[in-house]
Amino acid sequence: MQHRVLSYYKDKKVLVTGHTGFKGSWLMACLSQAGAKVKGYALAPEYDGLFNLLAPLQIAESVIADIRDKKRLQQEVLSFQPDFIFHLAAQPLVRRSYQIPAETFEVNAIGTANLLEAVEKLTSKCTVVVVTTDKVYHNREQDVLYTEDDSLGGYDPYSASKACTELVVSSFRNSFFNPVNYEQHHKAIASARAGNVIGGGDWSKDRIIPDIVRSLQNNQNINVRNPLAVRPWQHVLEPLSGYLQLGVLLDEDPVDYSKAYNFGPLPDDHLTVKGLVEQSIESWGAGNWTDTSDASQPHEAGLLKLDIGKAKKELEWTPKLSAKQAIKWTIDWYKKPLTEQIDFSFQQIKDYFAL
Repeated sequence: MQHRVLSYYKDKKVLVTGHTGFKGSWLMACLSQAGAKVKGYALAPEYDGLFNLLAPLQIAESVIADIRDKKRLQQEVLSFQPDFIFHLAAQPLVRRSYQIPAETFEVNAIGTANLLEAVEKLTSKCTVVVVTTDKVYHNREQDVLYTEDDSLGGYDPYSASKACTELVVSSFRNSFFNPVNYEQHHKAIASARAGNVIGGGDWSKDRIIPDIVRSLQNNQNINVRNPLAVRPWQHVLEPLSGYLQLGVLLDEDPVDYSKAYNFGPLPDDHLTVKGLVEQSIESWGAGNWTDTSDASQPHEAGLLKLDIGKAKKELEWTPKLSAKQAIKWTIDWYKKPLTEQIDFSFQQIKDYFAL
């Protein structure tokens, strides 16, 4: 199945919201490799990352606008008439959600509703994958693997806003895109819940890999907030391949695949933050870290694991890289000179889909 994923998107019109972000930029690069006609819709990038590196190549039409601007969003969707939509536009940071809680809910939940309302007005066939997060679950902080049928929740505003996004998707699916009536509306919608994603080109604030790389580049100790926290780390190309694979199957069989799927590492491949940091130092070839845990800092989950059995069984998707390999691929990217990072990004895409 995975070998035909990219070829399926050749000459297809694909709208990517959030294309200026970390995952969105990598998805745009993958789709350009596939020969898709890509249109992006997002705010201007907050940092000088992969999107800015790719911009001179003009691999996609780029609309810089807010997902909360319902009129503009609808205009762009209807004028493009996409075959596929991958919705990644979001306020994606847990710690920032404590600073702008209402805006986080507005962007993540209402922004998704704005998009799906625009999709409802399309008269042509459209296949939609809405990307949420592993943090949509009611996290009991226990050593269990969360399945797609577990209760939704969210301690912090970010996690709760993404759980709300899942409810928005479910409501629109039932009300406007019901699979039972597919032959009438020709819209299919699924949601994708991915774990903690790492990879080259990410310079966001309050994210572990950018913090690690900045410290290593400056020969400074890496400050680590929650070294014993366990996360489902995965290289960015892992969930993206899952989203693309889900898009193919959803397009071919909108009735059976209009549901939620987890994408993460294998059950025995969840690392602590400490493990991630030490593996990064090993791949870099130097460095040290310091535990800067502070009981007064905003709450962040201490233990979170995903069950990917449904994606493995129904989508025939499975991760290709171990957590250690994902870290090495990531650090290798940051070690490349700026002039080589674009070519190296496309090489990693080629190497990944050849695995």
